[in-house]
Amino acid sequence: MSAKYRTENPATGQLVKEVPFASDAEITGALERAANAASEWRATPVEERAAIVQRVSELFTAKRDELARIIATEMGKPLGESYGEVDFSADIFRYFAEEGPGQLVDQVLSETDTARSVVQRRPLGTILGVMPWNYPYYQVARFAAPNLLAGNTVLLKHAEICAESASAIAAIMREAGVPEGVYENLFATHEQISTVIADDRVAGVSLTGSERAGAIIAQQAGQALKKVVLELGGSDPFVVLSHDDIPALARDAAAIRFENTGQACNSNKRMIVMADVYDEFVAEMVKLTGELQPIDPLENTEGGGFSPLSSEAAANGLLSQLEDATANGARLLVGGERLDRDGFWVSPAVLVDVTPAARAYREELFGPVAMIFRVESEAEALALANDTPYGLGASVYSTDAAQAERFGEQLEAGMVGVNSQAPEVSEMPFGGVKRSGYGRELGPLGIDEFVNKRLFHVVK
Repeated sequence: MSAKYRTENPATGQLVKEVPFASDAEITGALERAANAASEWRATPVEERAAIVQRVSELFTAKRDELARIIATEMGKPLGESYGEVDFSADIFRYFAEEGPGQLVDQVLSETDTARSVVQRRPLGTILGVMPWNYPYYQVARFAAPNLLAGNTVLLKHAEICAESASAIAAIMREAGVPEGVYENLFATHEQISTVIADDRVAGVSLTGSERAGAIIAQQAGQALKKVVLELGGSDPFVVLSHDDIPALARDAAAIRFENTGQACNSNKRMIVMADVYDEFVAEMVKLTGELQPIDPLENTEGGGFSPLSSEAAANGLLSQLEDATANGARLLVGGERLDRDGFWVSPAVLVDVTPAARAYREELFGPVAMIFRVESEAEALALANDTPYGLGASVYSTDAAQAERFGEQLEAGMVGVNSQAPEVSEMPFGGVKRSGYGRELGPLGIDEFVNKRLFHVVK
């Protein structure tokens, strides 16, 4: 871990900005402000909280260009995709502002002349969010929007390469009228976060990040008896049983896989293709991948091309996994090379014949690598799809709708798409099973995670 939050432009490797870690006194002050604000915020009428959350949405839209350019520089997201992330974040805040109040209404269980029983949804208090770098605004939005609306106060620890985007979000919160202490940004160390988790004034923790980080946070929260939501890694299967236009499906698969330079938890990291269409699918993927050319993130507004990985560590880690895979029998058909230029550039790759001996068979490939497996039967495809420690998303494609739905029912994942990807939209839940974590974000399930679903029984 560096001694500071550091912004390095991934396209050039140049240092842009450094921000020192907060002192222990600053962390204590933020925690005290959040705890002190909790009672007043929870007592604020939900309609007033919703108006503030709606204002956050409007400010994301108003500052769209500024916000997009920050993350294009900060973590290398193509500018066109950066605009899309800002827009999606604005929509998440808007969704909870509009739908959240209705999702919090009392649920009547029974009512008679003599008694009434309802389930109430009440805030828990102060919730800590530990967020990653790959979607600097979206990840924060899906954590913060429902919690603010529900009446919780928020402590936010962002990734150590995201100082500028973290500061921009905090500034938007202030401008929108979020009261002091209700949203506190923490430039915290790992040790300081451990102290925050253990503090009795913190009621829960949400982490989006690596499997390793999730295990550490879950252990610390468990020792303190705190509720936890974890959204961790994924190695999603993309199963092709049959299709009436294989080149078109390969184009869709490539667009999904190489979005955000392959740095998405729920990307289609394992493409499992039936033998009779495998060669055609692979040939199209190799053609599409080989055509991609490097484009500076700040110039990439239309899509296509590829951007750098987020950091030197990310580039080196991916190359190490590819080297291990080929040493254990896999073949790189195109790409997978470090570019001879400044920055953290690795050419998009197609990897086939991956064996169980390779790390890539079990590990998440967090970068622009399309890993393709050939299978001979539906049963083999299903076994391979579920042969993973992860369980975030999955999808299956077949011209036989009944077969596709039957296959999809057997996939072990938190989100399953049949003849499509599972939609990633504000109103639908996001989350996984197995080592991909637990809990849900977005939609009506997202606002339920950090509320006291209290039984309230009244005898009349």
